[in-house]
Amino acid sequence: MISPLASLRVDMHSHLLPGLDDGAETVADSLNLLRELRSLGFRKLIMTPHVMGDFYKNTPEGIRAALLELQAAAIAEGLTDMALECAAEYYLDEWLGQRLAEGSELLSFGGEKRYVLFETSYMNEPFNLQATIFELKAAGYQPVLAHPERYTYYYGRFAEIRKLRQEYGVLLQLNLNSLAGYYSPTARHVAEQLIDEGLVDFVGTDTHHLRHTTALAKKTVNLAHFRKLLHLPLLNDTL
Repeated sequence: MISPLASLRVDMHSHLLPGLDDGAETVADSLNLLRELRSLGFRKLIMTPHVMGDFYKNTPEGIRAALLELQAAAIAEGLTDMALECAAEYYLDEWLGQRLAEGSELLSFGGEKRYVLFETSYMNEPFNLQATIFELKAAGYQPVLAHPERYTYYYGRFAEIRKLRQEYGVLLQLNLNSLAGYYSPTARHVAEQLIDEGLVDFVGTDTHHLRHTTALAKKTVNLAHFRKLLHLPLLNDTL
């Protein structure tokens, strides 16, 4: 039986690269998660480790080295039908602002589209959000906000999420397991509203561990809003 996720083909947000953040700790962990995502129908993974100035000081060089390690391990295990790429999930902090000011490389995905995935604090609205969006665009990147349904400072302020996309040109990425209430009932409600209004550009698993892939297989794919999501003009299969 073909998984309903197979039509997406590409998961553009996960934490499978080993030893870089709060996701996979070892290559063995990475391979276990890789097998699970493969069984769910994905054939390409764009892995996006956290980059945070205070906690996860990952660099493009370090991330690419972890990718090469996992690619070699996947080939050795016979997982040759999975394309593995890397980008990053940048936290909006002073470090990101400094990198932009210096013109330093940010890891993007989507080739010439130069999509850059970024996140903010879950609770505190960043004062420099609009300025950072402008700076990313000025540097030639297309900003993609990770899981907007999880930011509590937007709860009760859905119009502000709508404005990010419609007025500021930020693309929005939804976490699939938000639809199953994995993060909170409110996150699920916001996720459903994003789908209802057609405001979702990308979806990702945000896989850190096997609990995420289990929830995808047993809950998320059976939900009505998941089926509705698949009818949106998502960009995953263009990657």
